[in-house]
Formats: sequence, structure tokens, C-alpha cells
Amino acid sequence: MNSGSKVLQDFFGVLVAQTFASTIGLRDAGLTDYISEMLTSFCQAEELYKIRNAAGRPISDVGELLLESDPIFGGAPSFDRERAVRKHIGDYTLFFAGMFPDSINQTRLRRQRLESLIDFIRAGKESYYIVSKFDLFEYANAAPLFGKLADRFEDCVCGLNMVKNELDVMQHPIASTTRELLM
Repeated sequence: MNSGSKVLQDFFGVLVAQTFASTIGLRDAGLTDYISEMLTSFCQAEELYKIRNAAGRPISDVGELLLESDPIFGGAPSFDRERAVRKHIGDYTLFFAGMFPDSINQTRLRRQRLESLIDFIRAGKESYYIVSKFDLFEYANAAPLFGKLADRFEDCVCGLNMVKNELDVMQHPIASTTRELLM
């Protein structure tokens, strides 16, 4: 990790931890650290669209990602690939539902396969749950974190939405000054 990424991750770490604690009462360092790492990673567009199909094309549709994660009928040639794609689906849906909820209704994210925000959230929550069941060998230590992400998925979406609002306020210092004067 370069120094710029470290600074960004530290910034997100503090912002996510404080916002989650003050707005939704979630005080879990493992969870907030994971989410701040995800935010830092997704600042790079190639990380957001890192899952590719067999032809090498990035997959951005959650329905296509779900198909790609299937080791029996889909594109995943192994259970390791299933876990990696499911983890990405959890991250991807959490990121978009929390930071850009209005974008979920755009055709680019939903196409014909996912009918609503609830289905979008269900796909992310289910994906984290599946990742939590990979609880052997090299995945054993991470499995409980993904169980928590599945259990608290909606809270994390809400918390990320509050983080987005805080970032909006930070971008507009006049608005934050006005807000402080009104309080």
C-alpha cells in the first residue's frame, strides 16, 4: 500500500468508525475497518469492476455476477472462485446501496435480473452469508467477519449512507457552517 492509499484508508477508517458509532450505534472495529478498506479499494475503478467473465470482460451487473459465482451451473471453475465472486458481490452491493442508492435503479446495475433495491440488498447479504460459510483452512479467520456483515448488512448500508452524507458536508464548507449555525 502506498502512502496515499494509507492516508485515504486512515481517513475512511476514522470517518466510518465515528459515523457508524454516532448514527447507527455500531461499534465494531473489525467491521468498520473492513468497510474502510473496501471504500479505499473501490476508489480505484479497476477494483470495483475486477470480476471478469471467461472472455475477459468486466462484469458490473449483479445478476451476471451471481451467475459467475455458481461453481456448478455458472462460470466459477472452483469454490475459491465462488468465494471470491460472492465476496465481491457483497462488497459491490454494500458500496452501491450505501454510497449511491439512486444508481441502483439504473439499468447499468440492475438490468432485467434484479427487480428492486430489496433484491439488490438480498444478493449482497446472501453473498456475505455464503462467504461466511467458507470457514475452513485459510478462510477460517475471516469467516466470522462475513457472518457479521451478512447479519448487519442493512445497518452497514445505512451507515455508509450517513458516511456519504458526511462526505457531502465536507465538500461544501458553507453548508456545514450554515448547519452548525442553525443547531
